[in-house]
Parts: sequence; structure tokens; C-alpha cells
Amino acid sequence: MTNKKKAYERVPYLIFYQDKSPFKETYGGPMDFGALKSHLLRPAEPKTNNVIVFMHPVGGGEYLPMITELAKAGYPVIYCQSRYPGNDTALIMEKVVIDLGNCIRHAKEKFGFDKVILAGWSGGGSLSMFYQSQAENPSITATPAGDAVDLTIQDLIPADGIMMLAAHVSRTHTLTEWMDASVLDEQDPSQRDPELDLYNPENPNQAPYSAEFLARYRAAQIARNRKITAWVKDKLTSLKDSGRPNDEFAFVVHGTMADPRWLDPTIDANERKPRWCYLGDPEVVNNGPVGLARFCTLRSWLSQWSYDDSNADGLRCAQNITVPALVVGNGADDACTPSHTTRIFDAIAHNNKEMHEIKGATHYYFGQPEQLNEAIQLCGDWMQRQGLV
Repeated sequence: MTNKKKAYERVPYLIFYQDKSPFKETYGGPMDFGALKSHLLRPAEPKTNNVIVFMHPVGGGEYLPMITELAKAGYPVIYCQSRYPGNDTALIMEKVVIDLGNCIRHAKEKFGFDKVILAGWSGGGSLSMFYQSQAENPSITATPAGDAVDLTIQDLIPADGIMMLAAHVSRTHTLTEWMDASVLDEQDPSQRDPELDLYNPENPNQAPYSAEFLARYRAAQIARNRKITAWVKDKLTSLKDSGRPNDEFAFVVHGTMADPRWLDPTIDANERKPRWCYLGDPEVVNNGPVGLARFCTLRSWLSQWSYDDSNADGLRCAQNITVPALVVGNGADDACTPSHTTRIFDAIAHNNKEMHEIKGATHYYFGQPEQLNEAIQLCGDWMQRQGLV
């Protein structure tokens, strides 16, 4: 029997870093040290000495179809976890930028890769735009909560190109668009406005929704986000005024999967399945344990989820990016719908950009080899034209 040569080698490794903080927000390990769990996918016959780097604020995507197929196609890939793997309750986006910077520096200095292409998958999209904007023009010295996190002294290495793949515009905008606008009392989510409750069968406003109802609903979603933000700021001020500046406070955000898009497929229309979202039945997810921002802390809310305060607004960050950009939307995506793709593309201020849609593709390409192959081909052709291969 002959041994079939593997298309790529998977090399797990750790990136150790020191990042001083007045309090600990990650589980375990020494106070001022952390480790980023990473995977290098090294093709058996690489087409290039450049590397595609993926990072999601919390995600473990190192085995997703896109990651492995890029490596099989001959492109070196790194998937790096942030310091907050699988848990965004205390996540600070500014610190995730530092993590991504550590990954890119390690890729160039330790592995010897020549160029880096940032690949923003799903929630990694706005992170990649946030990172690249700060690498090109560093300006942030503190988090929205006022804690010192100075990105201007990190010597962040800019990527040479950026790919937005099934990406959303930001965590804050995505949460706000998904929030249940009917919740009136954050302490008692059973208190709801029946005319805004999408899952109330007696609600006179049913899908397909009128333009007037949608405008009212979207305004109520933003108002709810801002109401939580005001409470968060008051709570932080109270802690600081009591002489406990490093104290935190955990809380629950109920009702975070009530976007009218899931019930009315004519809104932001694509080929997605009606009354469904990437996590399943949206009515179940709305109050389930895995919804966005379900478990949160004060500083994390301001950094990740606050509509007005988060620095990681991908649309604002995209305006400051100068490197070549590829934006790919999936035609049946039930997480990142078409308007997110077009908003990202439109926000990129320069003209060296391309936008494509893959018909019928779902968010993850599970069981979709043809759509996955099309996505790999798009990325490869674009990198070739941009001199990134």
C-alpha cells in the first residue's frame, strides 16, 4: 500500500505574549501573560510564501471548510484564536487587535512569511478592518470605558491585502439589528410591547412587514441599545466613585435574535431559508444561551456592543483602509445578509476593491463543495491579480 501525500500539514502552536493589565479578564494563567492558540496550515506544495491570516474575536474556526480548502489549494493559512476563545463576556476589542498584531508579527518574524493577507470571516470581518485601520493610522489610546489600551505604541504591522468573506459590518451593528425591540424592562424581559413582539401571534404587525413598522422597529432597537449603554455608564461611574475603579459587573441581555429579516425574507432578500437563522429557529435563539451579548460585562458592552461607543465599527474603520480589498457575500447566508456585504464594499474609500456574490452559498459552506470551490477560486484569482501570490 502506498501512502497518499497529504495536501497540507496542520501545525498547532502557541504565541506567548505579555500584556499588563490592572485586573484579570481571561481565565487561568499568570496575571500579565497569555497564549494565543494557533494553527498553521502549511500546503505540501505552496504556491506562495505569503500567508492568509484569520482571527475571529471569539471563534474557533480552524476547521471550517474555507480554512482547510485554502490550504489544500496551496495557500498557507494561519487561524489564530484571540485571548478570549469561545467566551466574549469580558472581551475588549482593542485587546483583540493587540492579539491579531502578535499573530501577524509572529507569522513574519518566526515563520518568515513575506506578506500577510487578512481574511475577515463573519465576525472576523470588522475585527480585520479595525486592525488594519489602526495598523495604518494608529489613534486609539483607551477603550470606550476609559481604560488605557494604547494601540499607538503596539507597532502593528499592516496587512498587504484584506478579504472580507461572509462578513458582517460590526458586532455592535449586528447585535442592534438582531435585538428584540419589544423588551421594555431589562430586569424582567417578560415585560414587552406587544406591537413590537415579532413572536407574538396576536401582534397586528405580521410579516411581510410594512415600511412604517420596520422604521418604528429599527428605531426601537437602537433606543434599547442606547438605554443599556446609559445604564452601563452609570454603573461604571458608580463603581469608580466608590473607590473601586477596577471592579466589574456582569449582566444578562435578553432577546437578541429578533431581526425582522428572519421572519420576512423580502427584507434584505437573498436565498436564505425563511424563519431561520444561522443558529437555528430564531424564536428559540432569541432567549437561548448562545445569543449575541447574552452574558456580558460593563467594559465589554462598551467595547463590543454599544451602538455609539464601540471603536470596532467596521464601516468607520473601512474608510481608513488603503490596501487592496476583496468582498465576498454568500447568496443564501442566514447570518450576514446582502446589505452587510454592500455596506462594507461601499465604506472602503479607495477604488482597488472588488465585490462578488456566490449564488446559493450558506454562511459556512457545509455540504456545498461547488460553492466552496467557487469561493476558493475567487480568492486565488484576486490574490494573483494583486501580486499577493
